[in-house]
Amino acid sequence: MPSSVIRAWRYDAERAALTITFVSGKAYVYADVPADIAEGMRLAFAKGEFFNKAIRDRFVARPASEPSPGAASSR
Repeated sequence: MPSSVIRAWRYDAERAALTITFVSGKAYVYADVPADIAEGMRLAFAKGEFFNKAIRDRFVARPASEPSPGAASSR
């Protein structure tokens, strides 16, 4: 079912990072998200409800446009 809140999401298992793009266009990367939470997101019928229940305010988030902490500079 399409979400009225979440436009898209993707999970990077290597980095345990969940990137969520909201319908507003804003995107955030949630750090240290376990694979079972990402799987729950994949399986959730209501993505927005799952996000509010299992992700929001439970994982450190940063805007997706910011470099990740400890990332090498491209200079």
